Amino acid sequence: MNKIGQFKDGLFCTWSGPISSEWVDYNGHLRDAFYMLIFSYASDGFMDLIGLDEAGRNASQRTIYTLETHLNYLLEVKQGGQYAVMSQILATDSKRVRLFHNLINLETGVNHATNEQALMHIDQTGPKAAVFNPDVAQKLADLALPQNNMSWPENAGRAITFGSKK
Repeated sequence: MNKIGQFKDGLFCTWSGPISSEWVDYNGHLRDAFYMLIFSYASDGFMDLIGLDEAGRNASQRTIYTLETHLNYLLEVKQGGQYAVMSQILATDSKRVRLFHNLINLETGVNHATNEQALMHIDQTGPKAAVFNPDVAQKLADLALPQNNMSWPENAGRAITFGSKK
């Protein structure tokens, strides 16, 4: 099983575990909402890596809020399978992170879903957007450094593409 923070193929692990029986539907597939739950847990793992774990949040009164998310279902996820979320930092600025998650089947190495998130650093005393504290900004830069020359994943920046605007 992958460990949080472990790098593989340029991506870092932000969550790993089995697909619980409580998460699957009548077809034996992961329910739609639980894909997002797993990716939410992965964002928590990302926060831990940059120093915004529970202790860091309490000490700094800073956290991260999700501004936007986009989910792509690529292949069925079945009960009992072992999966890991491998993540890539697509972009950052002084207050925001654009993060891309991949839900990888650990037995096959195949990607079953992707999730792109826009995250905002928040001062909880406001609450209001805030510049990353220097220690968090440094950890974020260190985590992003091995990914600086990686191309963006195929599903990054996607939007729903059928229908017409009314």
